[in-house]
Amino acid sequence: MELITQGFPVFLLIFCRITSFFVVAPVFSSKGVPNTFKIGIAFFISILIYLTYGINQTVVQDMTYVLLIVSEVMVGLLLGFVAYLLITVIQTAGSFIDIQIGFGMANVLDPMTGVSVPMLGNFKYMIAMLLFLSMNGHLQLIDAITQSYEWVPISNDFFSKIYNGNISEFLIRTFSQSFVLAFQMAAPLVVALFLTDIGLGFLARSAPQFNIFVIGIPVKIFLGLAMLLLIVPSFSYIFSSLFEIMFESLHNLLGIIGSQPK
Repeated sequence: MELITQGFPVFLLIFCRITSFFVVAPVFSSKGVPNTFKIGIAFFISILIYLTYGINQTVVQDMTYVLLIVSEVMVGLLLGFVAYLLITVIQTAGSFIDIQIGFGMANVLDPMTGVSVPMLGNFKYMIAMLLFLSMNGHLQLIDAITQSYEWVPISNDFFSKIYNGNISEFLIRTFSQSFVLAFQMAAPLVVALFLTDIGLGFLARSAPQFNIFVIGIPVKIFLGLAMLLLIVPSFSYIFSSLFEIMFESLHNLLGIIGSQPK
C-alpha cells in the first residue's frame, strides 16, 4: 500500500502529460483514431515511462500537487501544439495556392481533423501524412514525449519559464516561421499564377475583344494543375525538410522549458 500511495501520484502526473500530448499531436489527434486507442496507448506508454524515470520519484500530496498536474498538462499540450503547428504549414500552403488558382471556394471535409479545408491543401496533407508514417514519424513523436522527461522532469519550474516570457517568444517565432515555410512551399505555384494574371492583364489591354473573365479561369486552373504535377516528385524532399524542422523545434522547445540532460 505504501508503494501504491507513493507511486500512483507520480504515474498520474506522467499519464496527464502523455494524454494531453496525444490530444493535439499530429496523427494521434486525428478524428479517425478512436479515443479508446488514445487512452490505451497513453496508459501503456505512461507505465513504461514510470518504470524508467518515475520509479524512484516522490511528490508531495498537497495543493502543490494540483499545480504539478496543470504543469504536466501544459507541457504535453505545448509539445503537441508545436508539432501540429508545423504540420498545418502544408494546409496553409494549399490555401495560398487555392486562392490563386481559383479553388478557394471549393473546400472539402478533412476526415483527419473533421473541418473544411482547401482541396489542394487536403491533397498535400494526405501525401504528407503518408510520408510521415512511412518515415516512422509517429514513433519519433512518441520518442520525443518520452525523452522529454530527461529534459523536463516532473519537478520542474515550468511556470517560471512562462513568467520570463521565453515560451511566448518561442511560440511567436515558431508561428511566424510556419507562415514563412507555408509561403515558401506555395511560392512556385503562386508566382507562376501571379505572372499568369499579369499576362492576362496585358492581354486584356492589348486585345479588349477577348473576354478575360471567361478564358482566364480555365487558363489558371490548367496552368496550376500542370505546375502541381511538375512539383509533386519534390514533395518527398520538401516534407522531409519540414519534418526535420518540426523535430528540431521540439528539441529547441525542450531546451527552453527544461535543461539538457548530462
